[in-house]
Parts: sequence; structure tokens; C-alpha cells
Amino acid sequence: MQKYIPGVREIKKKPFKKYKEYRQGIYKPVNNLKYKGAKYPRYLSSWELKFFKWCDKNPYVESWSSETVYIPYISPVDGKLHKYIVDNVVHIRESGNLVKYLIEIKPYKQTRPPKNHGNKKQTTVIYENVTWSVNKAKWESARKWADKNGYKFQIITEKEFNIFTR
Repeated sequence: MQKYIPGVREIKKKPFKKYKEYRQGIYKPVNNLKYKGAKYPRYLSSWELKFFKWCDKNPYVESWSSETVYIPYISPVDGKLHKYIVDNVVHIRESGNLVKYLIEIKPYKQTRPPKNHGNKKQTTVIYENVTWSVNKAKWESARKWADKNGYKFQIITEKEFNIFTR
């Protein structure tokens, strides 16, 4: 059973669609008492799988869940209200204190403004700029929500993943 968090509702997930070019699947936690999701978490990349395993095995992680928190945000593309589904919620014991994190896992390239150089297709440039502006809006909303609700918002990229392979 999931803990109620004010301002957060359980959302209905779209059917799981696999893409062959990415490592995807369902993770079955070893430590079922730590995982707080209603169903086994699904991973959409090898990075998410590594993070799930790290959460499951790390003795300082008291609880974790995947795609259980949604945060409303206004899209800069259409000006409408959308739902940002945060990748993970993790509660970690740090120096005796319980610290709550909202974790987003993204490729480093998507966490920086796109570089427009002469040899990119126009459609690629448009796609990268739209992705960047939407991500910024999501993350700004997530940071505000996290501050208001006693969480820390953290984006993890492949540059930080060496800590999850230990």
C-alpha cells in the first residue's frame, strides 16, 4: 500500500511498449519491503535498471518507488497543463536523518541546452530545442514541488552512474 502524499495522485499508466533499441523490462525487487510501488517497477533503460538494483541493495535506502509521483507543469510548447511523471522517489538515511529525493534519470545531453551547429538537420534542431524547453519546465515544477513538500530534486546522468555500479 502506498503512502498518501498531498498534491500527488496515483496515475493510470499507459500500456508498456517495448522499443528494441533500449534495454527494457520489469524489475522484481529482491527486498520487497523497501519497494513501495503498487506493481513491480518497469525500467526503460539500462541506467534505470542499474538505479533500481542500487536502491534495492543499498542498506541506506529505506524505501523507493518508480513512477509513483506526478507533478503538474505548464508546457512551453502548447501552454497547457501536463503531468510530469518523476522516475523515482527514494528515501535515504543520511547521517541519521531520513532524506527524501525525487530522482530523474536522463542522458547528460538532454540536461544541457542543445548545441546548434551547421551539420544538424532542421528537424533535429527543432526536436532538441522542444525537448530541452519541456524538460526545463518539468524540472522547474519538480524543484518547486520538492521544496514545498520536503524533498530534494536530483537529476542523474551517465556521468553520475559510476556510484551505482559499486
